[in-house]
Amino acid sequence: MLTIALFQSSASGQAAMFNILLFGGLALIFYFFVIAPQSKQRKRTEEMLNSLKKGDQVLTTGGIYGTVQGVEGDVVYLRIAENVKIKVARSAVSGVITAEGTASQESR
Repeated sequence: MLTIALFQSSASGQAAMFNILLFGGLALIFYFFVIAPQSKQRKRTEEMLNSLKKGDQVLTTGGIYGTVQGVEGDVVYLRIAENVKIKVARSAVSGVITAEGTASQESR
């Protein structure tokens, strides 16, 4: 009887250890495939928004292309046509247009 009880407790201990390792493995996979890339993306976007300067060609989240005329705090002033300037939130800028004419979007 004692040996049967020992085998049963040993088997349940191994199952518990397996469950803990499985949960830990899933947590690591979740971190490397979801949390780390999202954190990296957020950091790149923040750097791009903080480096906006006058003369940069940008694309807003609303699909408006414009040239930065000024930056004040959380507001960016864009020139979208001759004598047409708009004021948008800094967070509404989705990317800076490169020399090739493509938006350097921060989703990579």
